[in-house]
Amino acid sequence: QAPKKAKRRAAEGSSNVFSMFDQTQIQEFKEAFTVIDQNRDGIIDRDDLRETFAAMGRMNVKNEELDAMIKEASGPINFTVFLTMFGEKLKGGDPK
Repeated sequence: QAPKKAKRRAAEGSSNVFSMFDQTQIQEFKEAFTVIDQNRDGIIDRDDLRETFAAMGRMNVKNEELDAMIKEASGPINFTVFLTMFGEKLKGGDPK
């Protein structure tokens, strides 16, 4: 049950992120999210990142590197969290 709470908390904390981008930008982020979410479960995890790197020709990415990317989020990386992370990076903020 903890992951559900984390997912809900992450989504609630970033409800205005959709106002930061126009519809075209949101659609582009959604397409990028879909490409990265290799297993189509709605959450980007370590395996999704590993497969995305492999598709770009980068093999043997260390688990520590992938875990560091995942830990940049406040919880499971669903689309809202993904969009929030990009919003914070683009406006110069840091989620931590």
